Amino acid sequence: MTVRRVALLTAGGFAPCLSSAVGGLIERYNEIDPSVEIIAYQNGYHGLLTGNYVVIDDEARAKAGVLHRFGGSPIGNSRVKLTNAKDLVKRGLVEEGVDPLEFAANQLKKDGVDVLHTIGGDDTNTTAADLAAYLAENDYQLTVVGLPKTIDNDVFPIRQSLGAYTAAEEAAEFAQNVIGEHRSNPRMLIVHEVMGRNCGWLTAAAAADYRKWLETQEWVPSIGLSKERWDVHAVFVPEMKIDLDEEANRLRAIMDELGNVNIFLSEGAGVPEIIAEMEANGVEVQRDPFGHVKLDTINPGNWFAKQFAEKIGAEKVMVQKSGYFSRSSRANQRDLDLIKSMTDMAVDCALAGTAGVIGHDEDDNDTLKAIPFPRIAGGKPFDINQEWFQEMMKEIGQPVVPADAPAGH
Repeated sequence: MTVRRVALLTAGGFAPCLSSAVGGLIERYNEIDPSVEIIAYQNGYHGLLTGNYVVIDDEARAKAGVLHRFGGSPIGNSRVKLTNAKDLVKRGLVEEGVDPLEFAANQLKKDGVDVLHTIGGDDTNTTAADLAAYLAENDYQLTVVGLPKTIDNDVFPIRQSLGAYTAAEEAAEFAQNVIGEHRSNPRMLIVHEVMGRNCGWLTAAAAADYRKWLETQEWVPSIGLSKERWDVHAVFVPEMKIDLDEEANRLRAIMDELGNVNIFLSEGAGVPEIIAEMEANGVEVQRDPFGHVKLDTINPGNWFAKQFAEKIGAEKVMVQKSGYFSRSSRANQRDLDLIKSMTDMAVDCALAGTAGVIGHDEDDNDTLKAIPFPRIAGGKPFDINQEWFQEMMKEIGQPVVPADAPAGH
């Protein structure tokens, strides 16, 4: 298949890789085949449905490297689910009775797109695969090559999603200032809420990065500047069972000794319990077009803070969320290296007509390749049995009990 025109789109929530991934794709096409025309749909699938795109001109091609210095997405994102016709009609993106998948496929055909690069999570990439399948059934060949974007690092079977390394590092930096508040009041409780709907990887990695920073610092305990007060005292992730009473007893002892407690909390931890409490009180639980609970409307951090404050005798409580600080950052060097390897392979696969999502396949010895779309799925849990996590939790003094452990464990 001859590739004449390539389209790019970024979709879903931000991650510290989108701008760099767009830049990397442009750079690779410039290297391999500068004759290929590149367009970028604006605001993800929103732009595809409205036919809103920009052509990557000579200036953008020449300055593609600049995109590595920025976070966010230069071509814009949106949360648009092509199979949620009701929501799309409500938003005026398609008319009543129109099949959004067919409408989007026809737009790609109209725009003469041979290759579609999607940079997003599992919903973004599997939707693109549905588009390609529809077009193939209608005698139009479209190669879709996706890149895995999620700060949660929760895409099956991909070892490491783009942006996750940076998000953890940025959350750790955010925590340095937040935990600096621990002496702003006697008996201070600080809850650092980290993004992670179903997966605790980001929370765990952020805590580990923060504690690495602690190891590089000097301390003056005699005046009150102690590593113990600045340390992480609890890490709560969705994959762990949380016994509130047992943890309250452990944390109260820390509060009594140090005068403060610092918690790293995954926003997905305890969500089923929070939802059950809200629904029991007749409160409607809001959801996005993908059916996901809008976590910002249920405030897990506030809920946990409320549960613990009285139990541990906190006089002041502070809840801070690092999500937007982390996800809009520019990529760090570790992510830039990963992005480079993945964007290079994405273009090579596109020109060879090989579809799939680029990533290190955990089911194939971590081989970097185009993983077939049917194998892509979200919701990959964080493996709490990893040595680095177990060691960190041992140092913190917090038991690690799997969420699915039988009662009594």
